[in-house]
Amino acid sequence: MKDANQLLALDWPAAYQIELQGRLDEHWTDWFSGLTITVARDKDGTAITTLTGTVADQAALRGILSKIWDLNLTLISVTQIELSPEPEGDCSNE
Repeated sequence: MKDANQLLALDWPAAYQIELQGRLDEHWTDWFSGLTITVARDKDGTAITTLTGTVADQAALRGILSKIWDLNLTLISVTQIELSPEPEGDCSNE
């Protein structure tokens, strides 16, 4: 678990999951700083786009949120997450 000082560090990279109402194609990935774009459907059939990845710092996050605003997209949520490490093979000794 992170301590309070780590949670408040605004000048360090952090991973985020940003949910938007509507559908963005994958060609927007470069415009959104290389974040992974996935699209799913809500239970009522509404498209929900999720941007996921590491952001350099809070200023970069602000830039991404500004782009969302400029595109007049509806922001659902912004959540700081921990990305799962890439598997490095089977480490079990059993």
